[in-house]
Amino acid sequence: MAAVIGATVWLISQREHEIKYAASAATNERTVMKKLMYVILGVAVIGGGIVFSASRQQKNPVVPPAPVRTESATSPAMENNPPAQPPVAIPAPAQPVPADTGDSKPAVIASATEPSAKAVDPAIKQAIESLLSTRLTHEQRRDILKKLNEAGKLGQAVAELEQRAASDPHNAAYPTALGQAYLEQSATTQDVPDKAILAMQAVKSFDAALSLDPSNWEAAFTKAALMSHYPAELNQGQAVIDQFTQLINQQEAQPSQPQFAQTYVLLGDQYQKLGRNDYALATWQSGAALFPGNSTLQKRLAQSAGQ
Repeated sequence: MAAVIGATVWLISQREHEIKYAASAATNERTVMKKLMYVILGVAVIGGGIVFSASRQQKNPVVPPAPVRTESATSPAMENNPPAQPPVAIPAPAQPVPADTGDSKPAVIASATEPSAKAVDPAIKQAIESLLSTRLTHEQRRDILKKLNEAGKLGQAVAELEQRAASDPHNAAYPTALGQAYLEQSATTQDVPDKAILAMQAVKSFDAALSLDPSNWEAAFTKAALMSHYPAELNQGQAVIDQFTQLINQQEAQPSQPQFAQTYVLLGDQYQKLGRNDYALATWQSGAALFPGNSTLQKRLAQSAGQ
């Protein structure tokens, strides 16, 4: 009985040994397969890199250095006229070098100091300086931008304003003028998505200007006027009323200007859009009392009286 048990135990141990050996072999096989896969993957990556490098070299061939002509040690020319220095290989220049005419050195200095950007068109520069002036009214600024657009120079003016705003981020005049330029671009483009993008850029510019100068009337008025044209689905009606009301309070603390009448016009229009006709009429009346010569306010009052 003991012999049978012993034999059985021996057989079981042998079987376990075979199972362990088989498992070890399988593990080794998987390990080998993994290594093989890594090798294949590595070759593929390296091969791809070689192909990519080769393609780059085909696109941008490297110019070999210019061959250097050297004379033999026993050449008669070398014996009679030995060189002062051994010949040195000089790579072919990437660009032709102009002949030395005596004034080549100043030309090199001018090239090194020449700015990368093109010179600004004097007409654009003058227009931008006018836009930055605090003496111009809102309508006069719009007229300048309109003329730039008609002359095909509005895009250049926008690029110049963007560069100036980036160079002087603490000057509120630049994002104000830039926002108005974006609006002029938006008004003339026919692509609807582009119109929306330009309008969003304008609002962002006005916000930047107001963060620098909260009393910036031009930025506050133009932003509120833009938002007053938002569709009703955006639910910005009350926000527009709040902005115009705040702007009127700001105007009352400043010397009166004819352009301030437009705030009353647009605030009354916004009340009318929301069906608050009594508030609209009261707003136009208040504006007409302060600016009796404003034809738009008189027209709104006449239309209201005829209803």
